[in-house]
Amino acid sequence: MLLGMLGWVIMTGVAVATLPDPDHIISQRGKRFGPGNVALRVGEHITVVNDDDNFVHHAYIEDELFTFDSGDIEPGARAVITFPTEGDFTVLCGVHPKMKLAVHVR
Repeated sequence: MLLGMLGWVIMTGVAVATLPDPDHIISQRGKRFGPGNVALRVGEHITVVNDDDNFVHHAYIEDELFTFDSGDIEPGARAVITFPTEGDFTVLCGVHPKMKLAVHVR
């Protein structure tokens, strides 16, 4: 019986490990996106979270395949970006122009 339970745990662990991440959390903190690079499948999304206590951030994409504009993201707030098409996209912060997030969608 113990061996059977161990097998179930191992099989369950493998099944859980192969499930796609349904929500990719991207932090905006200290004038940086973290992580700075993410890979997605078509139709998946990222959730951009302003983790700064006193900076307003902004997330936007300007690409011929896809555009997005979150407007201001206040401290503690979040914006969800769903990627409907394949491509390599750069998410920028409208407030801090050096902030860049590379998103690769396949």
